Amino acid sequence: MLIFKLFSVIMLVLLAGCAGTHEQSDKAEKPITPAKLVQPKPKAEQKEVRASIDSDVMFMLLTAELAGQRGNYDIALEGYLEAAKRVKDPRFSERAAMIAMYVKDAAKATEAVGLWLQKDPDNQAARKIAALLALIAGDKDAAVQHLDVMLGIDPAGFEKSVIELAAAAQKEGKPAAVFEALEALSLRRPNNATVYFVESLLATQLGRKEIADVAIQKALEIQPDWDKALVFKAQLAVLSGDLNKAVRELKAASLKRPADDKIKKVLAQLLIKAKDYPQAVQVYQELVKANPDDSESLFALGLVYLQLDQNEKAEDIFTDLLEWPQWKQQASFYLGKLEEKQNNPHKALGWYDKINEGPVAFDAGISAVALLAKEGRFDEAGIKLGALQNSFPKQKLRLLLMEAELFNQQKHYQQAFNLLNGAVGEYPDEKEVLYARALMAERVGKLDVLEADLKKILAKNPDNVEALNALGYTLVDKTDRYVEAEQYLLRALRLAPDEPVILDSYGWLQFKLGNMPMALDYLQRAYAKQQENEIAAHLAEVLWVLGKKDEANKLFKEAIENAPMDEYLLDFQRRVLNRAK
Repeated sequence: MLIFKLFSVIMLVLLAGCAGTHEQSDKAEKPITPAKLVQPKPKAEQKEVRASIDSDVMFMLLTAELAGQRGNYDIALEGYLEAAKRVKDPRFSERAAMIAMYVKDAAKATEAVGLWLQKDPDNQAARKIAALLALIAGDKDAAVQHLDVMLGIDPAGFEKSVIELAAAAQKEGKPAAVFEALEALSLRRPNNATVYFVESLLATQLGRKEIADVAIQKALEIQPDWDKALVFKAQLAVLSGDLNKAVRELKAASLKRPADDKIKKVLAQLLIKAKDYPQAVQVYQELVKANPDDSESLFALGLVYLQLDQNEKAEDIFTDLLEWPQWKQQASFYLGKLEEKQNNPHKALGWYDKINEGPVAFDAGISAVALLAKEGRFDEAGIKLGALQNSFPKQKLRLLLMEAELFNQQKHYQQAFNLLNGAVGEYPDEKEVLYARALMAERVGKLDVLEADLKKILAKNPDNVEALNALGYTLVDKTDRYVEAEQYLLRALRLAPDEPVILDSYGWLQFKLGNMPMALDYLQRAYAKQQENEIAAHLAEVLWVLGKKDEANKLFKEAIENAPMDEYLLDFQRRVLNRAK
């Protein structure tokens, strides 16, 4: 007999939905061709199967196979389903189930998978499809029964199977169905930690935070030292925004399982997220001491040293990692960052130029372009940028924005604006492009374009702080629409009350409104947080108007000494200081 090629069960479960009516695909389908199975049945069993197939069934199978090859799936389904009823071999019922799922015939899929399970009751793929069909049909009891069997057959694979089922159920518009079945299963299996763990996972996906917390706690009551559950409990705390609690949870877990490197690594990552770098260093040092071949932890330790400005220690680690082939590119990149940080641009570029492939090749190229531009070597920066555009076509948008920034740094504002005009035509809804064009529009005096672009961003993202601040500040600085500007800036302040540029914008608004004490307060707070030249110019002007001319002069001299060509400081000098002479 012919032995037929079977569809992949999991792919069909995940990619092909199941509905009550037949929906023929609009696309041309590949024919289903006969092929030998990778693992044929033993010869004795093959003889039994051969003996059980009469000529009518053989003709039926051949007709079904040919129909499948020609895309006539209704005929193929009927043939395989009828063969499955007459032959003991479960492969025919599996084939029928797969075709029924593919053509979205729920009734026949249920019939076929029922036949499949009669012949092979421990088949996990069949159970998974049966559970999905039951969930779609709203038969929770049947779904729970199938899940219970799945758990008994393969406890280790239960989590993965349920996650796959949840994804398939969501595509069918029943996102909570698997979770509800699991809740019922937990009543059958009250002492099974895996059920509660998976229940917690699904509750998290559904946004049911309190239920997730209760479920993971039950899992840990049953299995207190389960590292996976301990880590997930900490992750739930992170999702709630309580980093301190997450750190406490993992510290306690690490004490319970002092030899568990997985818990320590997650703890170190959380400490970094909480900006507790010294403790993160301690954890990584313990990991490296216990296992000197743990290059991943060694690399992470180097990054934390870099964050702490412990440059020599970071350099020692990255230099050592140059000897590890899998870390050579990353180590070279961060050695370049260290040289750049220590104001050694030539050495930094040398490291970046060593990186021609690997995961940081693009970042190294971008860093080199930015460093060349900072050094005023714009021709070289342009050449390197062009090479990146050829090597990384998928990064077209990011490189285009960088090209616009190179024009901006050279004060070629019209060229930058023209480039971004083309980009907006290609990426009309990309907020980064709209924002960049808005900034260039201000430079070339097209405030109507600036306002339109920023309002388009805010229409889709009303809490976009950058757009709120840019629009509010421009209305303050370039128009007399102060009431409207204040609405945007107050929204920005509510979202980011300590952001220096927003404090500066609001202080400048108060200056324009004549509220000098309030203007001084906001601008001083902004400058205390960020010694930026534009903020310095604004603050100096307010001090001058308030009669604090010595303070204004002192502030100006300190700022202009560090940035003698800054346009905002020079504008303040021209408008205010020179006129006072």
